[in-house]
Amino acid sequence: MTRNASTSTTDASVAAPLAVLHAVRKTYGAQRALDGVDLRLARGQLLALLGSNGAGKSTAIALLLGLIRADAGTVELFGADPQTLAPRRRIGVMLQNGALPDTLRVGELLRMTANYYPQPRALAECADLAGIGDVLQRPYGKLSGGQQRRVQFALALCGRPEMLFLDEPTVGMDIAARERLWATLRALLGEGCAILLTTHYLEEAEALADRVVVLARGRVLAAGSVEEMRARSAGTRIRCRSALGVDTLRAWPGVQSCECAAGVLTLSVREPEPVLRRLLAEDATLSALEVRRAGLGEAFTELTREAA
Repeated sequence: MTRNASTSTTDASVAAPLAVLHAVRKTYGAQRALDGVDLRLARGQLLALLGSNGAGKSTAIALLLGLIRADAGTVELFGADPQTLAPRRRIGVMLQNGALPDTLRVGELLRMTANYYPQPRALAECADLAGIGDVLQRPYGKLSGGQQRRVQFALALCGRPEMLFLDEPTVGMDIAARERLWATLRALLGEGCAILLTTHYLEEAEALADRVVVLARGRVLAAGSVEEMRARSAGTRIRCRSALGVDTLRAWPGVQSCECAAGVLTLSVREPEPVLRRLLAEDATLSALEVRRAGLGEAFTELTREAA
């Protein structure tokens, strides 16, 4: 279920933003990584930053973390320069390529990280929020990939951050761990924490995001709520196994596209009822019928295909 933005403690549409990119440009040699990008993140809001590899997501995050400087435009974190210490004390970061000492025990890593903050969370609270209470005495290098990601999440929470940067946070996690992390994120949002999320799991963005920004080739391709993004996609998907051929179905009125993969047909339609009636009437062998509204994944695919 999509998170309702109205449940946030602050109305993100009117609150002063905690993070801002405005008309930002960044180049690496001849390559333009960001070209006039605008982005705003308010308290209690989760913004999903989506895009294919090379779209500019990592550069946008690096700018907000103060790791690099923009060539042009405005970059602010809590109204200040991200390269200064004050705003950086108020954030938590979970990057995809984070490396930690394999030989240290998980509890030791948490205690060491907590020492960097004036008012850290208790170790037990961090462990509970991340679901790692059962691995505190184990060396980090002996954990599975999903367990290591949960430890990295716990470390990001140590300083009681007002804003979290999460880069592919659930990669390697099983379903139960992923759902637990989602529940923790919803609780943090309810407390007013702002979250910038990058993910290739579009169902994750669909379930959690108040706002979505899609980048392509360093530009903002689309921005809006999950509902607004869904509305950009053709209305309904019909999946089925049918004796009718792809070319036949593509010629039907109301069918915008039809593809076949592993014997399963996927039809994109605006109005499903007439197409469903005709399918049932013309194919007595029709099976595995599934009808669903287009989601964020379909909208993202169509947007990025158009931009290619």
